[in-house]
Amino acid sequence: MKREVKFSLVFRDMWQSAGKYVPRVDQLVKVAPAILEMGCFSRVETNGGGFEQVNLLFGENPNKAVRDWTEPFRRAGVQTHMLDRALNGLRMSPVPADVRKLFYKVKKAQGTDITRTFCGLNDVRNIIPSIVYAKDAGMISQCALSITHSPIHTVDYYTHMALELIEAGADEICIKDMAGIGRPVTLGQIVANIKSAHPEIPIQYHSHAGPGFNMTSILEVCRAGCDYIDVGMDPLSWGTGHADVISVQATLKDAGFQVPDINMEAYMKVRGLIQEFMDDFLGLYISPKNRLMNSLLIAPGLPGGMMGSLMTDLETNLESINKYKAKRNLPFMTQDQLLIKLFDEVAYVWPRVGYPPLVTPFSQYVKNLAMMNVIAMEKGKERWGMIADDIWDMILGKAGRLPGELAPEIIGKAEREGRKFFDGDPQENYPDALDNYRKAMKENKWELGQDDEELFEYAMHPAQYEAYKSGKAKEDFLADIAKKKAEKNKSPQEDAKPKTLTVQVDGQSYRVTVAYGEADLPAGGDLAFTGQGKDVISPLEGKFFLTKDTSETPLKVGDVVKEGDLLGYVEAMKTYNAIRAEFGGIITAIPVNPGDTVSEDDVLMKIQQ
Repeated sequence: MKREVKFSLVFRDMWQSAGKYVPRVDQLVKVAPAILEMGCFSRVETNGGGFEQVNLLFGENPNKAVRDWTEPFRRAGVQTHMLDRALNGLRMSPVPADVRKLFYKVKKAQGTDITRTFCGLNDVRNIIPSIVYAKDAGMISQCALSITHSPIHTVDYYTHMALELIEAGADEICIKDMAGIGRPVTLGQIVANIKSAHPEIPIQYHSHAGPGFNMTSILEVCRAGCDYIDVGMDPLSWGTGHADVISVQATLKDAGFQVPDINMEAYMKVRGLIQEFMDDFLGLYISPKNRLMNSLLIAPGLPGGMMGSLMTDLETNLESINKYKAKRNLPFMTQDQLLIKLFDEVAYVWPRVGYPPLVTPFSQYVKNLAMMNVIAMEKGKERWGMIADDIWDMILGKAGRLPGELAPEIIGKAEREGRKFFDGDPQENYPDALDNYRKAMKENKWELGQDDEELFEYAMHPAQYEAYKSGKAKEDFLADIAKKKAEKNKSPQEDAKPKTLTVQVDGQSYRVTVAYGEADLPAGGDLAFTGQGKDVISPLEGKFFLTKDTSETPLKVGDVVKEGDLLGYVEAMKTYNAIRAEFGGIITAIPVNPGDTVSEDDVLMKIQQ
């Protein structure tokens, strides 16, 4: 009898790999019946990772979104799975243990069956608690091996990790080849080793198509005993995305495996809906280059799931570099030149920070370090000038044990700055916090929500949740859509003055003000102020926040600060970059509001010395 291989549609990751956002909940609910009509999926990836933060940016309740999106699959008996970042939960930074425990209870109540838990450092100490939390909540615990290619990450390394996770109670293993750079034969050997030791453990393979290995890899892992294959579909397959289900089905069928049939009429329906969503607004955040396969991705090993946002970030960083060059009459840089410089710098940075597997959040950390270095060097400065606190936590061991050794130049910088290395249990660094969030919600008169799901959301994404509750998130998002559409449609001769536009979303009209190019508008809010003193300027473009969670107290006008004190953060490229005082004094003005977008060199505060 032919061995059966089943398919899982990674609908969320398809979007994240292509661009910056995933569809709104009304769009998700619209496409779900057609996905079920295709009849070929045993599983669908419905949420996880950045999914819920996107809901908050849209001004949607993310808990309602998950419940509504998972319900059709639950009724049809199709399992749903989500991505879970272990110590980091659903965000880019570590999460207290009590928030992690609540996470699984909430997701199970909302209808998610399987958690795919991975640690970006492959530190099993971060994954094992999630096995316990997931099973206590009644979920299937699928644990992931984050695949990368380095002298450290061998077949034995991954085999040992898988066996340790199974011994700790993992129900399933995922081979998470997040950049698609796993070598096919090596991947087959890893699967064969796991199946030899534990034939009863289901194995699921996840890969991206970008570097060109993954169709061969799919065949190799299936021959070695893999049970489930993650697939995508047009127009979001291939490139930085996933292999298309049609090609995977044909390949495996020809190789003698039992695979499900595909309802092609329904396939075309889903394909048409995906294009409809792209035409609505999601396509504004998808770079055409993300549709291309590129063997250059083999060297940096960056995951497909971050390539969508990376290409968007490149536009912002390129603009910053070229502003600098324009002021000095230097030749402008192209996006392709910047991309190559970034890839080269990733190759330089990665081994020097201990070979962390390039998966969220550590892929972003390595990429951000590389990008900051490139920007600095293009502006005549030295490497390593700006390292975000979360990245320092990785370097110092607070997020887990690095697979490799740190370079002397990194160790030296840490020592010069008085930073201490840590080798204990990473969770110890992040004490329980739910009581703080309960108190804050009571003070704000916010409901804790069904199954405490609103409490969970606030504790997991505090800054984004506050922006969602205030309406600022939706306002900023709509303004960004208006700007994108205006820039797409404007002629070269169009006047670049600020304009007020009316935008329709879901049949509702919103008026937003948009500025283009170098128009002299404030970064956010009313920037008129009378404070005296020296300017504190933003070192990069992003969103300004005074705090990043409820454990911190926001500064205000009149506060006294000392040199080195934390003033706030600029969130850029998914990390919070700490802004510290370069001199002491009294804060006389804070001309930007929390959540406002700021440009490089914008004034964040004034301090009277």
